[in-house]
Amino acid sequence: MARIVMKFGGTSVADIERIKNVANRVKREVESGNEVAVVVSAMSGVTNQLVAWCNQMAPLHDAREYDTVVATGEQVTTGLLAIALQELGLSARSWCGWQLPIHTDGVHGKARIMSIETAEMIERMGKGEVAVVAGFQGLGPDRRIATLGRGGSDTSAVALAAALKADRCDIYTDVDGVYTTDPRIVTKARKLDKITYEEMLELASVGAKVLQTRSVEMAMKHRVRVQVLSSFEDKPGTLVCDEDEIVEKELVSGIAYSRDEAKVTLVRVSDRPGVAAAIFGPLAEAAVNVDMIVQNVSEDGKSTDLTFTVGNADLERAKKVLEDHQGELGYAKLISDPNVVKVSVIGVGMRSHAGIAQKMFQTLASEGINIQVISTSEIKISVLIEEKYTELALRALHTAYGLDAA
Repeated sequence: MARIVMKFGGTSVADIERIKNVANRVKREVESGNEVAVVVSAMSGVTNQLVAWCNQMAPLHDAREYDTVVATGEQVTTGLLAIALQELGLSARSWCGWQLPIHTDGVHGKARIMSIETAEMIERMGKGEVAVVAGFQGLGPDRRIATLGRGGSDTSAVALAAALKADRCDIYTDVDGVYTTDPRIVTKARKLDKITYEEMLELASVGAKVLQTRSVEMAMKHRVRVQVLSSFEDKPGTLVCDEDEIVEKELVSGIAYSRDEAKVTLVRVSDRPGVAAAIFGPLAEAAVNVDMIVQNVSEDGKSTDLTFTVGNADLERAKKVLEDHQGELGYAKLISDPNVVKVSVIGVGMRSHAGIAQKMFQTLASEGINIQVISTSEIKISVLIEEKYTELALRALHTAYGLDAA
């Protein structure tokens, strides 16, 4: 007997028929002799509608009341799935986040999970009852409902799996696993049988939409084995696990891209101590997240050009902050470019193999693609290129690193 947490996203529970389909999948796990807890999202489109109503009522609404409204989507799904399971002859009970409870911090709208009380749930699961838990929500220190922010149901599922000491957390979605790159762009993309936590975290952070970043961080921290599966097809998925579980590690596991990038260049900034802090301090205070950074010192050694990237949605805010501080920063000109994309090559094999970066640069050069900014980590190399070359770059790199399906 294993203890399994199954998580189903919005498209998986989009209507009554799909909820019945989920119930049948849960029944199969129970009939295999497993103890099962299920975490569900709101039905597809419901959360968007609830958020829209809050914004229509008052653009600057009380975050606590916002949480009260948007948390209802998951409550509906838990009740409906519990009913569907009961109709199949299973013992099932729904749980809202505040009923366990799932304790969070007090940051309404984007709360973080602090702890989960599972004693009663474990006792009931031991007697054969399926626990159906509302994702995305918990109980704040003010005793009010707190939501975890977009993608929070994945985090709920992994956190619950950690608290239950589950053998595995199965996340069912509208894709059937983690691919070497976006299969909509590269038809030769391959589905991976296994991928390490570190690789999945890097993929999630640079544009892959399969798993939410916070959920992967939590899985890595608590060593929760996560399996990504399709809600609509019965086929093997991808296991996200410890590096030790993967016998033959790929040199490069995946190539990701993010279109949510904009480039900012400050021309002829004074080259003196403290200038970087003077630039990035006000941006941080304005909640603008800066990603890639490159600095070029001029020949006279007195000035420098500073280039960095921000999210597309933050570009106008970043420009305003920098323009407001132009007097103290003393730059000659601000140039912005939203038509860029970040392409990243990821793999734990980079730790022990040289030449990965050279192959990336050589491949892009042979396709006539100019690299604007470079950043690296232990298992990732990211470059910024013109957006129009996205598909060409992905296909060329996928082939260059031997990732094409046979």
